[in-house]
Amino acid sequence: MVEHAKTIAERLTTDRLLNGDSLVVEVASNDGYLLQWYKQAGVPVLGVEPAGNIAAVANDEKGIPTLNEFFGSAVATQMAENGQQADVIHANNVLAHVADLNGVVAGFKTILKPGGRVVVECPYLKELVDNVEFDTIYHEHLCYFSLTALNHLFRNHGLDIVDVEQLEIHGGSIRVYAAHAGSVQPSDTVTKMQADEATWVNDIESYNRFACRVAELKTQLVEKLDELKASGHRIAVYGASAKGSTLLNYFGINRSTIDYVVDRSTVKQGRYTPGTHLRIFDPEHLVRDQPDYCLLLTWNFADEILRQQQQYRDGGGRFIVPVPEVRVA
Repeated sequence: MVEHAKTIAERLTTDRLLNGDSLVVEVASNDGYLLQWYKQAGVPVLGVEPAGNIAAVANDEKGIPTLNEFFGSAVATQMAENGQQADVIHANNVLAHVADLNGVVAGFKTILKPGGRVVVECPYLKELVDNVEFDTIYHEHLCYFSLTALNHLFRNHGLDIVDVEQLEIHGGSIRVYAAHAGSVQPSDTVTKMQADEATWVNDIESYNRFACRVAELKTQLVEKLDELKASGHRIAVYGASAKGSTLLNYFGINRSTIDYVVDRSTVKQGRYTPGTHLRIFDPEHLVRDQPDYCLLLTWNFADEILRQQQQYRDGGGRFIVPVPEVRVA
């Protein structure tokens, strides 16, 4: 994620000719993991982060100026009155969590300089449907975006989506670039993607097929785990994530099949998974205990995690990747 942030920051610094007279704002800026790269390039930055403890880390430890606020129309108006107009506004993986979408996007419009860009990343609905990413659907996510929906939302607030990219991160995301309405001609990529979406985005059968595939995946994974357990194999889980809790609870996978969970987050270690009540350990526990199989619930970072856990694999451990289809690695 940090490298992903560095790449886009470096690119936009060059492409948008950002310098010491510019301003980059990030909504839901976390601990400054993205804005730090602009700061290192000499570009002024401002984060807006509602979590007080995280905003303090950004301000005090990383020196990233951060407002401890929920971004919306009121905060944007205050920022504009203070002269805080942005050349670039970032919003990464936040729109799906926002209840007041209209307020946030109206806020983008308020603080965006003429000629500026809003850069938004979010999981892409088509990837979710095509790759059976049902476990991304949980209570913290209020919306699942297509380009069609984003375009409608932004246009309602005087912004046009002028370019779009598809990204592999988070199981398949899109990054859209928006500008003040009428200021820039949308790219061919935007036109082509909207034409493609017109063939499925409002077709209920697309979503019915998705539901059937989720049911099939449940059967396949539960049967695989039951077969391994019946053969005397021990099974753990990697990833005490929100998507992981969704999969375990919806599929009915619990302590009768799984021994425990491991996760790199120190704030989760020593606690238990919701609903399934599985103890959470640090990932090194896999090497110490060496279970036969480990169900990888943070499958969206599979390649990275498989590399990190090479010692466990060298000891004979195998990972079960459940999405988009069950496979053993």
